[in-house]
Amino acid sequence: MTGLMVCVDTNHLKAPHLLRRLACWLYEGLLLFGVVFISAYLFSALSQTRHALDHRHGLQAFLFLIFAIYFTWFGHKGQTLAMKTWHIRLVDAQGQPLTQMRAFGRYILSWIWFLPPLAALAPYELSGSETLVICLGWVMVWALTSRFQAQGQFWHDIWAGTRLVSTSN
Repeated sequence: MTGLMVCVDTNHLKAPHLLRRLACWLYEGLLLFGVVFISAYLFSALSQTRHALDHRHGLQAFLFLIFAIYFTWFGHKGQTLAMKTWHIRLVDAQGQPLTQMRAFGRYILSWIWFLPPLAALAPYELSGSETLVICLGWVMVWALTSRFQAQGQFWHDIWAGTRLVSTSN
């Protein structure tokens, strides 16, 4: 039996411009503020938290789980509300809808946007503003590296076998 190789034309799957993807990312952050607020309120009520630092690590783990559910669900569906607004769709490398496992893998890999600077800063006693500047600097450098990728995709998308594509004409 001979192997059948299928060539898929992905030339029509153009990556949105970097500024549009970053604008979508910022809008996603605004929308997630509401998700975090409601989730943190629910966690605080259920754990009977009386002080902001009580159960801090439990809250962080809970929010990690909430974000995983959010991004896996909407990744599987192809678009979050922010992505719909900015006419961006998430597909696999061949342009097909994502499985939930691939969407979850993309979520895990997307932490590359935050974990390296946070891990590098952990041993130091930096102020919140210093930490913010360093993290934002890393995010900008990481976003700009997509310019060196042939299809203009973010590296976590390449590693996850996914891609962001423009849905506008």
